[in-house]
Amino acid sequence: MTRRLHLSRSPISECGLGPIKSLEIDKRLWEFALAMLLDSLTPRTARSNIPDSSNAGSEERSLENETVTSSPRRTGRLKRWLSRVLLGLLVLIVLAAIVGASYQALGNRADALRFPQQGKSVSLGPAFDNLTLSIDCRGQGSPTVILDTGLGVPAIGWNPVQTEVAKFMRVCSYDRAGYGWSGASSRPRTSAEIVKELHALLEAANEKGPYVLVGHSFGGFNVRVYNGQYPNDVAGMVLVDASHEDQNDRMPPAIQAFMKKSLEQLKRQQMLAPLLIRLGVVRFSQRNQGEAPGVSKEFGREMLYLQMQPKFMDATGAEMGSFSESASEVRAAGNLGDKPLVVLTAGKSADASQLPPGFPKKEFDDFHEVWVNDLQVKEAHLSTRGERIMVADSDHMIPFERPDAIVAAIRVVCNAANAANTAK
Repeated sequence: MTRRLHLSRSPISECGLGPIKSLEIDKRLWEFALAMLLDSLTPRTARSNIPDSSNAGSEERSLENETVTSSPRRTGRLKRWLSRVLLGLLVLIVLAAIVGASYQALGNRADALRFPQQGKSVSLGPAFDNLTLSIDCRGQGSPTVILDTGLGVPAIGWNPVQTEVAKFMRVCSYDRAGYGWSGASSRPRTSAEIVKELHALLEAANEKGPYVLVGHSFGGFNVRVYNGQYPNDVAGMVLVDASHEDQNDRMPPAIQAFMKKSLEQLKRQQMLAPLLIRLGVVRFSQRNQGEAPGVSKEFGREMLYLQMQPKFMDATGAEMGSFSESASEVRAAGNLGDKPLVVLTAGKSADASQLPPGFPKKEFDDFHEVWVNDLQVKEAHLSTRGERIMVADSDHMIPFERPDAIVAAIRVVCNAANAANTAK
């Protein structure tokens, strides 16, 4: 910094203030001249470091002023930089959302053309808020077979079974509310409500009873409640590794804790699921999925297309959340009397690779023993004509791994029902 010369304090200006001795004047003039000479010979950088008591206060004030002035400038630059960064991030997020939504829309459109609806949509009328359900009926013969899927599986999961049954009997599969090509419903997803909708669907579709009801897993709850509500419409039943009303109480504590935690996580995921689906995140993350035991890659892709929908996520979550209530409804439904019944039980325990991460495998194997040797046996005792058949080489997904076993059981029950009808 260049030091300033204050002329108001120079010896020359002080000469007129009063009589000053010539010696003092000469001395001051000499000091002034010497100072000027030194100032002219000292480099600028060096001069800035030379202490000067007369200018110290002024320099401090100048530095303070510069500090005060530069601080707002730095703050302003920081704010502008942050604003640009945030704006850039916002632009990237918007672009990513547009790309993701376009990816989902194009993929959904391609899947819709690739996998057209099987069957038809039928409205249940004002009594059910004009809910439409999809039903696919094939073949001829009586009694008509009605297929009800497990939790989280659209009606097309019955394709391997339905194709074969249609060769000797009329058979219908349907999508519960929120599944597949069916509309969504805001009503409770309990077995009692599902059964009311199924009964209304069969009437609206002009499908005549009596029926042989086939339920896999959670579908077993539904067909048993249907028999309790409309016993005259049921000629027989096939339960395919079906859920039992006491299964949750018989599970080891470790599995109960895991199921409770999973349900809580599912509820949280349901809040984000619609957004993640619409932005293509779910489709992208599942792009290499679709293969499973007994399932071709093409069939797996069709299943994923129907499962990657917000209504499906809501429906499965609601059914799972109402499981205990549905179990109570099954207990109240009673037994089947002397109607023909076949209970198919999976002999294989699920492999560790097929279980969710963190699932207690040892406890699951222990519970499988209870499932096979107790709960499934009790289901066979629901009818005086009940029969239990072990499917030793299949796990829980018998409709995919051993559809032929289900087809054979349906044939047995249909023949028994027709024989009983003829005897009357």
